[in-house]
Amino acid sequence: MAAENSKQFWKRSAKLPGSIQPVYGAQHPPLDPRLTKNFIKERSKVNAVPLKNKKASSFHEFARNTSDAWDIGDDEEEDFSSPSFQTLNSKVALATAAQVLENHSKLRVKPERSQSTTSDVPASYKVIKSSSDAQLSRNSSDTCLRNPLHKQQSLPLRPIIPLVARISDQNASGAPPMTVREKTRLEKFRQLLSSHNTDLDELRKCSWPGVPREVRPVTWRLLSGYLPANTERRKLTLQRKREEYFGFIEQYYDSRNEEHHQDTYRQIHIDIPRTNPLIPLFQQPLVQEIFERILFIWAIRHPASGYVQGINDLVTPFFVVFLSEYVEEDVENFDVTNLSQDMLRSIEADSFWCMSKLLDGIQDNYTFAQPGIQKKVKALEELVSRIDEQVHNHFRRYEVEYLQFAFRWMNNLLMRELPLRCTIRLWDTYQSEPEGFSHFHLYVCAAFLIKWRKEILDEEDFQIPLFVGVVLCL
Repeated sequence: MAAENSKQFWKRSAKLPGSIQPVYGAQHPPLDPRLTKNFIKERSKVNAVPLKNKKASSFHEFARNTSDAWDIGDDEEEDFSSPSFQTLNSKVALATAAQVLENHSKLRVKPERSQSTTSDVPASYKVIKSSSDAQLSRNSSDTCLRNPLHKQQSLPLRPIIPLVARISDQNASGAPPMTVREKTRLEKFRQLLSSHNTDLDELRKCSWPGVPREVRPVTWRLLSGYLPANTERRKLTLQRKREEYFGFIEQYYDSRNEEHHQDTYRQIHIDIPRTNPLIPLFQQPLVQEIFERILFIWAIRHPASGYVQGINDLVTPFFVVFLSEYVEEDVENFDVTNLSQDMLRSIEADSFWCMSKLLDGIQDNYTFAQPGIQKKVKALEELVSRIDEQVHNHFRRYEVEYLQFAFRWMNNLLMRELPLRCTIRLWDTYQSEPEGFSHFHLYVCAAFLIKWRKEILDEEDFQIPLFVGVVLCL
């Protein structure tokens, strides 16, 4: 019955799979009417009904009529002499076929020419290209030599980006080569940042889909409120705030040995080596000393909360971003002793102030009993119950409390669930939102649950830590 319906559909349909139709898109611009005028005239003669009188069927009707259109055996019983199969222009079809054969013959000859050309060049004149140039030339040659008729040919492999590697040389999209669109966005960022008074609203709008690596340090300083929008005041502001931070170091850091501060410093000293243990950068003694100073000074200046485990993770994105301002290579294995003392002082002070600005908006997450986290976890539960009641009821059925898995999501802002390079990209968006680290973060956590709802609904044994598989998938 399905085969008969599909057969009737194809007989009464004037448009067939494979028929020549105008194609529009980024790679296929609209056809030139001067070139296709004859083709349109001949096609209109064959079609009895004018195009403007035809009513486009809905998508659901099309899907219903073609659900079994490709069943085996349909083509064998079809009458190819029916008028619906005579809508192709024979001249256009012959010309297209001849062009395909000609292109195919050229592609077969092209590799031999390239080999003969390279063999004639003397060895002393060979040019060694950089790795990026060699990759670009290799990609272009693969595209030219690829045979379009061999559909079974395997696609080229995409570059593998490790979970924590190549942090500094990644652009906003996570792919090493910069596209035309990214170059355009970078130029727009530079225009905004170089204007006399940077339009922060426009900068936030541009930063939401990601910030290019080249301008990320200054953009983060502006979005966090550390730098003023006026370009003339920025240099003096940086100088004053950096001197102020190291004034705190001289005033308070020696008090870490005092009895009433020893517990705070001891906990910081224990947590620092646990910060991103898989990244060699954070295992360097000099980097750990910088982190200890940043966290201890913040705890001394915020006695209402003091130091809480998890705050140490929040320093790392700022440190990596501001380090990348001075380092062009991959930062994860970079030896910070190669930097001058002034550079290290600038990175340390800027990381402290930007982290302080972040924590100002979520400080209730780290005060006594951490009421901010309690409220956010409850809000997450209510949000999931509204947008995906099935997942919510699944948790209730197996007596899974949201606090059991979402506490760490709120306390560490998903930094222990995501690779560091993904966190940096996510924080581009967080900082472009007015309350990104408090309110918008809630919806990101909800998106986690909806993204892996199938795995959650299939899970019945929650004795092991929840969402370990989710982290591995990332």
